[in-house]
Amino acid sequence: MPRTVRRPRANPHDRELVRLAVPALGALAAEPLYLLVDTAIVGHLGTPQLAALGIATVILTTTFTLFNFLAYGTTAQVARLHGAGDSAAAARFAAQSLWLASAIGIALALASVALAQPAVALFGGTGETAHYAIQYLRIAALGLPSALIALAGQGYLRGTADLKTPLKIVIAANVLNVVLELLFVYGFDWGMRGSAAGTAIAQTTMGAAFAILLLRAPADRRRPDRRAISRLARIGGHLFVRTAALTGAFAVASAVLARVGTASLGAHQIAFQLWSFLALVLDAIAIAAQVVVGRALGAGRSQEAKTAATRMIWWAVALGTVLGAIMLALGSVLPQAFTDDPAVVERARAVWWLFALMQPAAGAVFALDGILIGAGDSRFLMWSMLACAFGVFVPIALLSLVLDWGIVGVWAGIVALISARLVLTLTRFVRGRWVIPDSPGDRL
Repeated sequence: MPRTVRRPRANPHDRELVRLAVPALGALAAEPLYLLVDTAIVGHLGTPQLAALGIATVILTTTFTLFNFLAYGTTAQVARLHGAGDSAAAARFAAQSLWLASAIGIALALASVALAQPAVALFGGTGETAHYAIQYLRIAALGLPSALIALAGQGYLRGTADLKTPLKIVIAANVLNVVLELLFVYGFDWGMRGSAAGTAIAQTTMGAAFAILLLRAPADRRRPDRRAISRLARIGGHLFVRTAALTGAFAVASAVLARVGTASLGAHQIAFQLWSFLALVLDAIAIAAQVVVGRALGAGRSQEAKTAATRMIWWAVALGTVLGAIMLALGSVLPQAFTDDPAVVERARAVWWLFALMQPAAGAVFALDGILIGAGDSRFLMWSMLACAFGVFVPIALLSLVLDWGIVGVWAGIVALISARLVLTLTRFVRGRWVIPDSPGDRL
């Protein structure tokens, strides 16, 4: 009798990875899409307006990025509580995340309005450009509280493994942003004010949608809880410093290359923007890792957390390898899509192989970040990032200026930064000190 050939079963972690990572990627693309729409619309108003948008969006994007712990910290805690079967505690934590996001957002909005002029001046804005940048910043800043609430809302829904709802809200907000900006800028002839107002209203609408979902969470109490807010603030503080250290490292890179020459700075901008785009793709796996690892540890399933985490690391490496190979293959043509300046193209090609070949390692690092965030190991991530950014990258970047290594030296420093982070986070992962199952005393 012939033997029945059994079809191999798909790895359940693979299915879950796809289910979580694909909508996460769509939601992660929200902020770049906002900026892309703003750039496309404002670019037709004139060069001073476009330059002003560049300054204002750098300020707003940096602010937004530094507080992404409202999403990541909330995801990890909610996933852990859901894994433990304590939905009420997860919902209470969601309410505290809403309070914290609101408080920080209001403070940032007030600060942005009050300090718009010196902030723009710090980034080199003068004359007509400064006028438009201040105008845009003060109006768009009104959407910051809602933007941070949206981060908290995404964090809560991710923690419950619902990544489709955030994607739907983000898509709706982006469509609204396009409609409002076209109406305000071209229909009402409001210029820069119209672009900023459209973005602020779209963000406010998005934030309101997430706030409703946070308030609908099945919590038995929603009043501010000092203990819960302190826990989120502590985790958030670690992730804030981690993000600030990485942001500071890239600021040093730009400052060094600005002194090397405009061609090198332009080439760095091309490579960095592509690196940021690829980071979005890789970060989708990191978000899936936060959810899966946090939930497994919350349920006390340590072995499942290890198995799923290992699988996701390999997937991230594989994806990084594919992305790196694509970038390597396009190295002779892609820089020319961004500039016609032969000097900039030559400098971009000089570092292209470094940029492309680092992608597999970057994939592993992003996945390990997600795993450790999901496990609540934020303190280690903070100190390891500080060590890598200021103990490894900054010295190499400064030596590149002193020893005339130029852009190749700076990007070699970035590769060293990623490599050092890989060594530290992988060592942490292998030793297993991040595996701390949930206990009832840890719950809210």
